[in-house]
Amino acid sequence: MKVGVTLFAQNYVDWDRFEAAEASSDNESLPQLVPDSQIYQEQFHLGRLVEPLGFDSLWTVEHHFTPYTMVNNPTQFLAYFAGSTQRIDMGTMVVVLPWHDPIAVAEGYVALDHMLNGRNIKVGMGRGLGIREYNGHRVPMEESRERFGESLEVLRTALSQEWFSYEGEYHHIPRTSLRPRPRAGSTLLENLYIAWGSPSSMPVAANENCKPLFIPQRLWDDHRNELGEYNRIRVEEHGWKPERPTVVCWVYCAETDAEAAEGARQYLPEYGDSALRHYQFLGEHLQGLKGYEYYAQMAKLRAALPPDHDTAAIYLQNNVWGSPKTCLEKLERINNMMGADEFVAVFSYGAMPVDKAEKSMRLFAKEVLPTTQSFAPAEVPLLVT
Repeated sequence: MKVGVTLFAQNYVDWDRFEAAEASSDNESLPQLVPDSQIYQEQFHLGRLVEPLGFDSLWTVEHHFTPYTMVNNPTQFLAYFAGSTQRIDMGTMVVVLPWHDPIAVAEGYVALDHMLNGRNIKVGMGRGLGIREYNGHRVPMEESRERFGESLEVLRTALSQEWFSYEGEYHHIPRTSLRPRPRAGSTLLENLYIAWGSPSSMPVAANENCKPLFIPQRLWDDHRNELGEYNRIRVEEHGWKPERPTVVCWVYCAETDAEAAEGARQYLPEYGDSALRHYQFLGEHLQGLKGYEYYAQMAKLRAALPPDHDTAAIYLQNNVWGSPKTCLEKLERINNMMGADEFVAVFSYGAMPVDKAEKSMRLFAKEVLPTTQSFAPAEVPLLVT
């Protein structure tokens, strides 16, 4: 199995200042504890370790406007590493199609593909969940599913045809052509992935013939069931072969389980808190919002929880932390459940100092990575009716 690393560029310690400034212009001059420039330099440092330490790929995300994650152009971010590496593949998790002109998205991937010159790119896509991000891009959030579908059509057409046009509800493209043309031998079209957050979005990935990317939001048992249904739709309704997923996990590797538990119990809840604040899961905006019914229901359930409820428990249960031996056991379990083709690790998150992230990453690379890369392909889930 291939093993990659993804970079998030989180500035978790800036949340209080950010939210105060967002709420009132009187707070806009509050000092920033950690500058964004420092976060970026630390992420560049970790990214430059990925290839020398033996990992197979480097990934990043897309988010805007908050300290949650600060990579606002994934293909541009990865281009930096394309020029400073020789061997590793790359991937996006995800580019949010409804926010962008799909021609610009296609051009970004084509340019990155030329830079990598034969190395693999996994084109991970999604439709987004942050109301701040939709508002900032001036795109109505209730149009997300339709805009995603149109943009995916345009992306596929632009990558497969030299000359093309498109007439949709949101995109009106005259006859045109991408230059540079997609690289001869490019596998971009074969590597289209969709990450879904709500179970109701799973059939979209299955029916669009896109591969599955799991960034876990529920327990792995739930994701396994979703993957089985995804593959059932592919096989029974379309006659396509089952697909293996790429799976993402947050990792904290330390010499002992006790040491890892101390780090995981601090930094994983910080990540969970950051996600809660960025997505504003407790906000009223999700109620009645077309296409986000699942999240509206989850928001109601969250609001009804007692104040002392451990909201970080699912992060601790789902992800990979412990001694090298324990990390291997957890990874083997996830692989046996999901039949993954690649595992992607998040080593830096929350307010974790960069030296701790690097220590975890180096220990994982030395003690866990070789065995994980040797995992035999596990059976991929497939429900049969």
